[in-house]
Amino acid sequence: MRAVLLTGHGGPERLDYREDVAEPAPGAGEVLIEVGAAAINNTDIWTREGAYGSADDPAAVSGWRREPMAFPRIQGADVAGRIVAVGAGVPETRIGERVIVNPVLYSELGDGLVGMGYLGSERDGGFAEFVAVPAANALAIESDLGDAELASFPTAYLTAEGMLDRARVAAGETLLVTGASGGVGSALVQLARARDARVVALAGRGKEARLRDLGAELVLTRQAGDPVAQLGAALGRAAVDVVADVVAGPLFPALLNALKPKGRYVTCGAIAGPLVTLDLRTLYLRHLELIGSTLGTRDQFARLVALIAAGRVVPLVAATYPLSEIAAAQAAFKEKAFFGKLVLLPKE
Repeated sequence: MRAVLLTGHGGPERLDYREDVAEPAPGAGEVLIEVGAAAINNTDIWTREGAYGSADDPAAVSGWRREPMAFPRIQGADVAGRIVAVGAGVPETRIGERVIVNPVLYSELGDGLVGMGYLGSERDGGFAEFVAVPAANALAIESDLGDAELASFPTAYLTAEGMLDRARVAAGETLLVTGASGGVGSALVQLARARDARVVALAGRGKEARLRDLGAELVLTRQAGDPVAQLGAALGRAAVDVVADVVAGPLFPALLNALKPKGRYVTCGAIAGPLVTLDLRTLYLRHLELIGSTLGTRDQFARLVALIAAGRVVPLVAATYPLSEIAAAQAAFKEKAFFGKLVLLPKE
């Protein structure tokens, strides 16, 4: 089958497109999916680069769990397609189902997210014509959306839903979303509006109209100067209940200053830099909460699939690429000039 093998940590040269990779076989409790489309995530690129560091050394080369990875590995967490075979213990009636895949490989610890794995990291993923996954991770879906559109949802929207739950975002609250034109950011805008929260979006200039169409009440742009000053001019200082941050970097102190007393800051990423400056006095004098969040639970994914099927969230596919052009797609991803998601198509 066609597949892209990640041969080690490093640059795009570590991506080896092949047409002679053995097709996987579903094991007990698994299904084999013919991949219709697989979306690109920041995790794919950081994993390739080994950019996750370690607890003791932020510059250490490691995979997303800060552990050594096994290579070669087929990446690709966001998969949509059809079940074409089943392993022992899975009803044959599932063959032919159209499915969307939950990328989280749940552990037996705590809520399942402690010690979890990730499709395309701890086992082979969807940058291939076929992928085998646990049957419980392949959720049947009835939708008029195409495979590329369905593949735009899993990681970004599950991550966003997990962030909103962990930060306890409720109707009527005001949420500030950074990186709002990206996959997780645009998901946060939509899912927060589905909760009847007010959304303030921070993104690059030229993306304001689309964010308003998604439900953002106010759009701030980096190019217009200090975003917190813009926020203060529009809503007043310390105006938001929750900051949902995927950017971090130098903006972090200003984001905390945007929070009301007892406000909550939740993060899932750090594309502008993982090391930030924190004035602990801001944290304790204003009784703020700092919350980390990665991916989400089975219940949250099932909730997401129901929202997709009901048309309550819309796909935002910026472009599609043949699987063989993965290096070009990842280069475009890093430029951040698009709105939404970039998706790979294995059938060329």
